[in-house]
Parts: sequence; structure tokens; C-alpha cells
Amino acid sequence: MPWTATPDDDRRFMDLAIEQARTSWDEGGVPIGAVLVHEGRVLAAGHNQRFQQDSAILHGETDTIEKAGRLPAAVYRESVLYTTLSPCIMCAGTALLYEIPRIVVGENRSFEMSEALLAERGVQVDVLDDPACIALMERMLAERPALWSEDIGVDEGASTKGAR
Repeated sequence: MPWTATPDDDRRFMDLAIEQARTSWDEGGVPIGAVLVHEGRVLAAGHNQRFQQDSAILHGETDTIEKAGRLPAAVYRESVLYTTLSPCIMCAGTALLYEIPRIVVGENRSFEMSEALLAERGVQVDVLDDPACIALMERMLAERPALWSEDIGVDEGASTKGAR
């Protein structure tokens, strides 16, 4: 029988994702973290590293999946992706490619773009509306708006609310 996360599991793994987001912030990056979990075991944890690594694609989710390494398709199909912010199209596409069936989102107030796409494709998306995740993004938008605009591919000063 496949593993099913409990609310306590969701809290524990989201807390790990939040730790990753805080690491990214402390490194001067965007505070988004993620954790990939299979059968209750963390396969990988990562965070947005676009600025730290001068990368075009290392968002929290893609960094995490990259750190998990090459895995059999069946492993992805039985995994849960925890992310502090609702995934962008690139990150959602990666989750769809590997058929990750469930994504737990810390918050989607400051950015939401792909949840309908994920749901259309059968992915269960659970939004926790986590206060720590909300606070991290509020700080990001207030203190590093230019980095945020670049991270999501909009011109500086353009409205990003609901862009994701």
C-alpha cells in the first residue's frame, strides 16, 4: 500500500522547505524552498538558487528535483513535492513531466500561476496558507522586488500579484 502523508507529515516536511527558503534568503536569493518526499523519506531538499548560481532555471522545485538525481519513474509517481510558494509554469511542468501526484504549497497569495494546470492533469494541490511562507514572500516583495521580478520573468515594477 502506498504511503499517505498525515497532516503532521505535511507540517514536518513544509518546515524543512521553509528552512531551505530561509537559507536562500540568507544567501541573498529568493526565499523559496522545496522538499521531495517518497514513502515518508526525504529524497532531496533545495531552494531557489538563480542568483547564487547565476542560473536561469534553479527555482526551489527544480533545484530539489535536480538534487534528487536520476530516479526511476515509479519513484516520482509515488512522491510528494513540498514547496513554500505555488509553482511557476516551469516548476509545474517539471512535476508534470515526472508525474508527481501531489504538491503541497505553503502559500499562493503572493503568486499563483499553475495550480489550475496541475489540477487539470490530475495533480492534487494542497495549499497550507502557512504564515511563515506568507511572511517570507512579503519580505521578498518589500525588500528585493527587482530580484523577484527577474525571477519570474517580468519587467521590474510590473505587477506580479497573481502572475504565477
